[in-house]
Amino acid sequence: MTALTLSTSSAAALRADAVVVGLAKGAKGPRLAPGAEAVDAAFDGKLAAVLETLGASGAEGEATKVPAPSGVKAAVVLAVGLGDAPEDGDGYDLEALRKAAGVAGRSLSGAKKAAFALPAGDAAEVEAVATGALLGAYAFTAYQTENGAAGKGSLGEVAIVGAKPRDKEHKAAAERATAVAAEVNRARDLVNTPSNDLDPKAFAAEVTAAGKEFGLKVEVLDEKALAKGGYGGLIGVGRGSATPPRLVRVAYKHPKATHTLAFVGKGITYDSGGISLKPAGHNETMKCDMSGAAAVFGAVVAAAKLGLRVNVTGWLALAENMPGGNATRPGDVLRMYSGKTVEVLNTDAEGRLVLADALARASEEAPDAIVDVATLTGAMVLALGDGRFGIMSNDDAFRTAVHATALAEGEDSWPMPLPQQLRKTFDSPTADIANMGVRPGGGLIAGLFLKEFVGEGITWAHLDIAGPAFNEGSSFGYTPKGGTGTAVRTLVALARKAAEGDLL
Repeated sequence: MTALTLSTSSAAALRADAVVVGLAKGAKGPRLAPGAEAVDAAFDGKLAAVLETLGASGAEGEATKVPAPSGVKAAVVLAVGLGDAPEDGDGYDLEALRKAAGVAGRSLSGAKKAAFALPAGDAAEVEAVATGALLGAYAFTAYQTENGAAGKGSLGEVAIVGAKPRDKEHKAAAERATAVAAEVNRARDLVNTPSNDLDPKAFAAEVTAAGKEFGLKVEVLDEKALAKGGYGGLIGVGRGSATPPRLVRVAYKHPKATHTLAFVGKGITYDSGGISLKPAGHNETMKCDMSGAAAVFGAVVAAAKLGLRVNVTGWLALAENMPGGNATRPGDVLRMYSGKTVEVLNTDAEGRLVLADALARASEEAPDAIVDVATLTGAMVLALGDGRFGIMSNDDAFRTAVHATALAEGEDSWPMPLPQQLRKTFDSPTADIANMGVRPGGGLIAGLFLKEFVGEGITWAHLDIAGPAFNEGSSFGYTPKGGTGTAVRTLVALARKAAEGDLL
């Protein structure tokens, strides 16, 4: 992973392959952001004018390179757009800093070192720049040959100029950014790994290895233990695959913790739809259907790295949904871990079945709150688009808190209702409930289904990340093509808030 350092050197004096400055849209043309003063001086105060001549406006997403003049140790100056300049006295929006740093991280792939002379006056800005740069520098090259794109590699080192390495707050900000970005990138790696190399057993092995490395307690229930324990949802979904399901519990405990959070992740390592086979054009990216489990895994490891004063337990419901000869059929009835029976009307509504078992099991430990994360419904993508996840909850105040936390971390989200009138639409004449209701409001119906399996009196929220979990378009900001690691930052921030007594 790209290294991160804090530097008190002048941006012009630091030896690097490139120096990054910020450019914003001003009322009278583009203007340089704080941090660029030393570099601007080397241009005789005309850097903004030079960039404008080259067509730069300061718009978000811009990246403009110019050769560095004498007086700047770096060979290249890279100006990245920050969007509209803030009003006098206001600081730059943290998400604008993350995105601009991410653009720089992507633009400088292959470079050994870059000096980031973006606004870094306080710890929040240091963390934003560091996070964006480390996320933007991400590249997934595990399957590329030496003649492919892998040869260029990621940016080697990010040096944040203007930050104070001996300042406790700046140092802590850098440590948070490093830990969280590493776990977002871990989640991205897992999502991008093809299903022939990442089945439920292999995923569980990854968690076991990380548990040993970071002092986490890991328990893995294989197909025999799941059958013996009555996990009908996981067994039912995994029956059609040659690679059987797993339920993985990964726990971080702090000796002085006063709160416990449970994170539950959907981990369908490949989703063909089962007997209700997906149509052509909908299968190609279904290795990403374990994004929720990847996010939960990454968040638990990040909590351990940061030593947060909270207990965090992750539950990874891992299965492969395939149409093999033993696959669950539409019309079959599954007896779930909770004892409730479910008539399966559509085998492509499998995520809610594995989550239901994991939610019921997590509830037995009586955590203060449960948050589940899942690429659950296409309906949520239709409702909110590709870049935003939906939040549902059995507690309005908790839903609001999760939403505010996600936005503060730069993860776009939207609070969604759980309309009780939709509950009757998945009544079943055969079983306690069915796994499908009416098509309108399908994302909300999935949330209502999950609510049925949350323990009495436990605060719960559901994040449907089907839209932003996998980016099929071009890279932008700090978001790469492919797996995005969505929800890791939100979950870690929720754990931080719980540790500080600000969440529950």
